[in-house]
Amino acid sequence: MDKLFQSVIDQDPAPVVICDCDHTIVYMNPAAIRRYQNRGGKALMGQSLMGCHNEASRARIRKVLDWFRESREHNRIFTDHNAKENKDVYMVALRDAEGNLIGYYEKHEYRSPEAGLTYDFSKSL
Repeated sequence: MDKLFQSVIDQDPAPVVICDCDHTIVYMNPAAIRRYQNRGGKALMGQSLMGCHNEASRARIRKVLDWFRESREHNRIFTDHNAKENKDVYMVALRDAEGNLIGYYEKHEYRSPEAGLTYDFSKSL
């Protein structure tokens, strides 16, 4: 089943960077590897996400993790709107079967509507 879950993440056109609770980057999907190529790309896996952020951002990330830990109901928080790319950005808690926090990831949700035709088999996305 793990291959199926990885495939879901890998097929997402938005960057997905998954971290454990110690902020170690444990996985990056292909979109994230491409997006962060100038910062090391795939080589970032195994490193601390905190090394990619300034102190103000690190403080916000720590605050979000504290909020995730406060309640099993705290699972997603809006962190940014990128007007240039017309997307909203969220931090999302990752929990085990018992609801314990085991990590987090950043979720990009693009607002631009799809411009392609529905069921257009002549090209792939």
